[in-house]
Amino acid sequence: MIEVKGYFRNGQLVPEVGIELPIGHIPGDPGLIPQLHEIVKRSHDDEGSFVWFAMFEPSRTELAVVGELFELSNLQLDDAANPKQRAKIEVDQQHIFLVFKLLEYIEETSDIETGQMSIFVGPGYVVTVRHGASGSMNWVLDHLRTTEEAEEHGPIALLHAVLDQAVDDYLTVADEVSADIEHIEESVFSPHRSDDSMKIYKLKRENLEIRRAVQPLVPAALRLVRNETQRVPESLRPYFRDIADHVLRAADTLDTNDSLLMTMLMAQTARQDLQQNSDMRRISAWVAMAAVPTMIAGIYGMNFDDMPELHEPWGYPVVLGFMATCCALMYRAFKKSGWL
Repeated sequence: MIEVKGYFRNGQLVPEVGIELPIGHIPGDPGLIPQLHEIVKRSHDDEGSFVWFAMFEPSRTELAVVGELFELSNLQLDDAANPKQRAKIEVDQQHIFLVFKLLEYIEETSDIETGQMSIFVGPGYVVTVRHGASGSMNWVLDHLRTTEEAEEHGPIALLHAVLDQAVDDYLTVADEVSADIEHIEESVFSPHRSDDSMKIYKLKRENLEIRRAVQPLVPAALRLVRNETQRVPESLRPYFRDIADHVLRAADTLDTNDSLLMTMLMAQTARQDLQQNSDMRRISAWVAMAAVPTMIAGIYGMNFDDMPELHEPWGYPVVLGFMATCCALMYRAFKKSGWL
C-alpha cells in the first residue's frame, strides 16, 4: 500500500496534499500513478519542499513505481521488499538508504514483536517501507509539527525522528528483558527447587532477536560518535550522536543480558546435577538399608531342614530384631554422612 503521508513546504505540512489524499493499492487504483507523478513534480519545482511516501508491505509493482519516481536502486528496492533483511546503512553523495528493525515488547505475554522499516532519503523526498509492525506513523507528523527540525533540515529531520523512536524502543525492550532476567535470577538462586531452563532459553532467544536488530547498527553508531558521517548536517549531529549513544548502550545491555543468561543457565544446570546427585544418594541409601533384610529373608527362604534356629521359639523375634538393628545402624551412618 502507498500513502502520501505528508508534503512539507519550508518545513510546514501542507494539509491539502498530506494525509487527506486517498492513496491505495496501485492495481486497484489506475489513476494513482498520475497523482504520484504530479506530487513528485510539485516537490521538485517547489524549492525547499519535500514529500513523504509511506508504504506498508508493498507489492513489487508498487515498489517499482516508487523506484522509478525517485530513481532508486533496484538492489536497494529488493532489500526493502525483503522483510527479513539484515539492518544496514548505505550513504552516497545524494541518497541515504537505511534498513532497521522495529521492536515492540508485549507486556501480556513477555514476547517481542519484530517489524522492519526501510527509509530512502534524498533531495526532496522520503520513502518509508514498513513490514510487520502495527500502528500508525502519524506520530511523526505530530512531532514535526511541534518542532523546527523539518524547516531547518528537511528530509533528514524525518529520518532522525523515525530512527530516534526506533532506537528508544530498543532500549525499552532491552530493559524489559533485563527485568525478566532479574525475576528468573531470583527463582534460579532461591532455596526452593525449580526448573527454569525453558524460561532462560526463551529469554536467550529474545535477547538474540534484539541483538540482530541492534548489532548491525553499531559500526554506523561509532562513525556518528566520531563525527565521520558528512551527510548529517552539523546542527543535527548532536542529535544523531545521541541516537548512536543509545544504540551503543542497547548493545552493552544485550551483552550483559547474554552473560547473565549464560551464567544462570550454567547455574541451573549445576544445581540440577547437584540435586540429581543428592536424590541418587538418598535412593542408594534406602536401597542399601532394604538389601539387609532382603538378604536375611532370602537365606531363611531356602527352607533347609538343618537350620537350628528354625525350630527354636526365639528364632523369629531374634532375626527380626537383628534386621531392625542393622537397618538402624545403617540409617544412622547414612544420616551422619549427609546421604539422608
